[in-house]
Amino acid sequence: MVRHLLPNIVAPLATIGTLQVAAMIVAEASLSYLGLGVPPSVPTWGSMLADGQLYLRSAWWTAVFSGAAIMMTTLAINVTGDLLRDVADPKAYNR
Repeated sequence: MVRHLLPNIVAPLATIGTLQVAAMIVAEASLSYLGLGVPPSVPTWGSMLADGQLYLRSAWWTAVFSGAAIMMTTLAINVTGDLLRDVADPKAYNR
């Protein structure tokens, strides 16, 4: 039974797992941005984005780079999940 089920659940689990990791990163950053996340003394991308918003005219890079880090990290995790699905899917097309 494991021999038949395991190859068919690896690809969906890898895809769902990586998408959930990316969603949790965005959720943590959103909650930290709103001030509902971890304590203010702990640096997170969401809190850095909120702090950088106050100094947008004089130090724009604090907000831009923390927002870009969130975006690039979630994009990289989603692309990794897509590649894992392509590699692990037994029904994938031949390349």
